[in-house]
Amino acid sequence: MTAEASQAGPSAGPASDGLRPLRIALLTYKGNPFCGGQGVYVRHLSRELARLGHRVEVIGAQPYAVLDEGYDGLGLTELPSLDLYRQPDPFRTPKRDEYRDWIDALEVGTMWTGGFPEPLTFSLRARRHLRARRGDFDVVHDNQTLGYGLLGDVGAPLVTTIHHPITVDRRLELDAAGTWQRRLSVRRWYAFTRMQKRVARRLPSVLTVSGTSRQEIIEDLGVRQDRIHVVHIGADTDLFSPDPSVAVVPGRIVTTSSADVPLKGLVFLVEALAKVRAEQPGAHLVVVGKRPAEGPVAQAVERYGLEGAVEFVKGISDAELVDLVRSAQVACVPSLYEGFSLPAAEAMATGTPLVATTGGAIPEVAGRDGETCLAVPPGDAGALAAALTRLLGDSELRARLGAAGRERVLRQFTWARAAEGTVARYREAMATAASGAGRATGAVPAAEPAAHRPAPAGADVLPDTLPDTGAVPVPAADTSDRESRATC
Repeated sequence: MTAEASQAGPSAGPASDGLRPLRIALLTYKGNPFCGGQGVYVRHLSRELARLGHRVEVIGAQPYAVLDEGYDGLGLTELPSLDLYRQPDPFRTPKRDEYRDWIDALEVGTMWTGGFPEPLTFSLRARRHLRARRGDFDVVHDNQTLGYGLLGDVGAPLVTTIHHPITVDRRLELDAAGTWQRRLSVRRWYAFTRMQKRVARRLPSVLTVSGTSRQEIIEDLGVRQDRIHVVHIGADTDLFSPDPSVAVVPGRIVTTSSADVPLKGLVFLVEALAKVRAEQPGAHLVVVGKRPAEGPVAQAVERYGLEGAVEFVKGISDAELVDLVRSAQVACVPSLYEGFSLPAAEAMATGTPLVATTGGAIPEVAGRDGETCLAVPPGDAGALAAALTRLLGDSELRARLGAAGRERVLRQFTWARAAEGTVARYREAMATAASGAGRATGAVPAAEPAAHRPAPAGADVLPDTLPDTGAVPVPAADTSDRESRATC
């Protein structure tokens, strides 16, 4: 949908909070809800904001957001990149007539040298778009782009969601890197996190999804704690709900892993499955995600002889996903770290009993061990196997944990509550900007050290997007891993 096509205003009456409906620009540089949490966030939050009576215009690049239909004032404006990571030709070189401006050249040059350009280049395109449409929006909501383009005037007060610092992903991948070439490649790919640190420190209003993420943002990104507000997200509890008519498959374990990266801990679940099958031969794993052709997970499946016991499914509909989770005896979240964990909330909402690690914010969602889930330490295949074996063998425990998990989600983690909390922060940011107490894009506080202040955007773009000294193109062995992250 073009910008002009999505200009239908909000309803004439007040919003659900009794105040004037808002015109919201929701930015997302990746919006596909089928391969990552950021796309899920945009889809469900935009729908619930529209339900509250606000006009929401999602502005995004490829893969474009998928929005729910049938809501007045909810629309998508496509702000295309060069789509360098698209299938079936990721890391492609664009044809000469595809280049439109210097931002496109910057995007290609960064990719050629092993970096990830999209947060920066999307932010630059978004700033240009928003400035051209000054007056169209009451608030701009950035979904973790954190690019230099969002500094300065974007035409309206700015609120940013940081799900968790990407520096956490970087740290875990460096820990898992086995060679110096691999470490060099990881460092270069994640060079954009330096930009995100600098931008995050300048932002006046940051939303995050859990207390754990809030603390990580303070420690890793250096954001002042008084600027960060926790607004829990949740599950679509109408869609993710129990259905006794769906047959439960004995021994079935379901997990979600959108990319084969260390953060998700899938390799530990595969190892745990091998141990579980020694006592429960019928135990098998269904992974919602792309089957890796190589790497640690593929190697573990082969090493333990689990080719017939591990199935990967991709591209399924929402209804198929819900029925898959309902059909499992156990859902599992084996992640080493999560900023929230939507898969945990969604599994609990269906009444499927959960085994989850204590990585990051997962305990905030899943609750206490033995009450609403079985909790194990992250990265411990033996503990994971013990919990899975226990739950597969105890029908009463499964029923108790499943019911308690559903009740916990209904009480604390729904998208309706998330939207209401987000709107409250929008109105607070607008009031602050109107009073002159802060700027829409965030002034650097006087007490902040000069070393933390980025130079003007034009001066700072090149050092953080061109190769570091000694950087090399991404080695061929790393391409599939880069592809899994870039396309999601």
